[in-house]
Amino acid sequence: LKPFWLKNLGSKFDTCCATKAMACAAMDISFLSDPGIFAKGQHAEDDDARGDLQMARSIDIQSFPLAPVSSPYTFCEDVRKHGNAPGLMDFKHGTTTLGFVFKHGIIIAVDSRASMGSYIGSQTVKKVIEINSFLLGTMAGGAADCSFWERHLARLCRMHELRTKERISVAAASKLLANIFFQYKGQGLSCGTMVAGWDKKGPSLYMVDDSGERFKGERFSVGSGSPFAYGVLDSAYDRNMSVEDAVELGRRSIYHATHRDGASGGVVRVYHVHEKGWTKVIAGEDVNELH
Repeated sequence: LKPFWLKNLGSKFDTCCATKAMACAAMDISFLSDPGIFAKGQHAEDDDARGDLQMARSIDIQSFPLAPVSSPYTFCEDVRKHGNAPGLMDFKHGTTTLGFVFKHGIIIAVDSRASMGSYIGSQTVKKVIEINSFLLGTMAGGAADCSFWERHLARLCRMHELRTKERISVAAASKLLANIFFQYKGQGLSCGTMVAGWDKKGPSLYMVDDSGERFKGERFSVGSGSPFAYGVLDSAYDRNMSVEDAVELGRRSIYHATHRDGASGGVVRVYHVHEKGWTKVIAGEDVNELH
């Protein structure tokens, strides 16, 4: 016979396991396979998509007020297709991010302002996604799109590492992101990202946009302030510069862009990617104090 305390412990353990199993079963991430079904509109020709939209309309939304229109789920897409409000989906984003390769690795520098047109939503956005200890990603475009998909990329990179027992290369990581963007091309994503890191081949820097295009290079700047950042970057770039000079060049490029581009601002953050990983050199320096 089991002691009373052992019987009680066993019942508690069974209950805990059952609760965890129910929690795991309730998690549904199937939308990752095709999130574009919610952007096709009520006139979509895909029967499966129409069925999913009908299922979405059946959800109880009493606690979440929507616009008083016939199909609030696809309102923006339907208006865009009918041409009644040109420019409705042309959201005006603003940012400045840059990256360049030099003798001692890669410098990544970004601002921190999130805006939509003339509205400034935040001055403290973290526009560098730390994918792993050797990989960094930057955000430009829609903050939600970039943040979600680059964090999804971090999960894919970790799964690759667990399966193969080695870190993913920078080229492979950027290709995964490009494939994701290409799969949803034309469905509303707004992303202009850079993927920087150090692997067996040394430092690598890629730029990936929301149409799935992917470029490898030594100097990139993405965002509304990029023309101003390029002006400073191109005038002083030297592949053989020291780490201190490279950090100062990235900092100065972002600073000048923030004071010429109204959609960029906040603080400057600078990262240095090297053979031992990456280092956050400037955690956040207010651009107003640099003026």
